[in-house]
Amino acid sequence: MEGHRAPPQKTPDGHFVVIKGRKWRATDPLIPEDVAARLRRHLMAARRAVRSATTADDAQAERAARARVNRSKIALGERGTPWWEQSEAERRRRWEEGLAGLDAEG
Repeated sequence: MEGHRAPPQKTPDGHFVVIKGRKWRATDPLIPEDVAARLRRHLMAARRAVRSATTADDAQAERAARARVNRSKIALGERGTPWWEQSEAERRRRWEEGLAGLDAEG
């Protein structure tokens, strides 16, 4: 199918994806897809804000945008305490609180 990418290769334990030979922490598979999609939208918007801020040479806006990227990645389970080391309740709390905070920011 044109324009369709195959999902990235995962390590046997499912903890990491391999993209262009580099390992990255995988998104927490326990996150419901609709929630993960909302978190990814926040992440992409934050990454666009980083690009705009760096282009405008606005250090304050860049710091704020990078902090938002970090909050998005933590909520997705891609940063912070590894999701596989957290209980289901801790994992749920991480993404629910992360999404609530990101939604509140705008």
